[in-house]
Amino acid sequence: MDAVIYIHGKGGNAAEAEHYNLLFSSCNVIGLEYKGFTPWEAGMEIHAAVAELNAEYDRIILIANSIGAYFSMNADIERYVTHAFFISPIVNMEKLISDMMGWAGITESELQKNGTIHTDFGEDLSWEYLSYVREHPVDWNVPTDILYGSADNLTFADTIMDFAQTHHVSITVMENGEHWFHTEEQMQFLDNWLKNKLDS
Repeated sequence: MDAVIYIHGKGGNAAEAEHYNLLFSSCNVIGLEYKGFTPWEAGMEIHAAVAELNAEYDRIILIANSIGAYFSMNADIERYVTHAFFISPIVNMEKLISDMMGWAGITESELQKNGTIHTDFGEDLSWEYLSYVREHPVDWNVPTDILYGSADNLTFADTIMDFAQTHHVSITVMENGEHWFHTEEQMQFLDNWLKNKLDS
């Protein structure tokens, strides 16, 4: 039997994995309720969970959403995962942090001096986090399909396209789709995308 592990994004939860039960009816679908907020903390939790599943199942399929995809790519799980499906993945965290610094009017020297700065849009920017991201560039070599919304406000089209080309992954774009796939139309598009990928 195969296992599907679902890694949620920020503000999400493991219960979202239930949505994929019908699509992966022959698999055991498991949602991971990780606690870490950094790639090194969450990465350790994801690694431990996937390694445990690897001892029990023939194959492991990964579904990861938003920052959950970034955490997964930092979890050293490539040798365990047969295939990955990423929904609105964060693929260039350094650029996202740089963009957020620009939105908040924060310079690198200010962030380095203060360590952590809270922004008006609710994100804490951390020098430790940025330093980790720069010291641990993403190296992902798992067969992967990406679903991306053209109206994604966190990852711009050129960033996702560059990642797709560099890492030789498949990408499907939903016109006017948002970073958070949640409307009926968006979820229908997501389901059809997965069905087509699984049938091909």
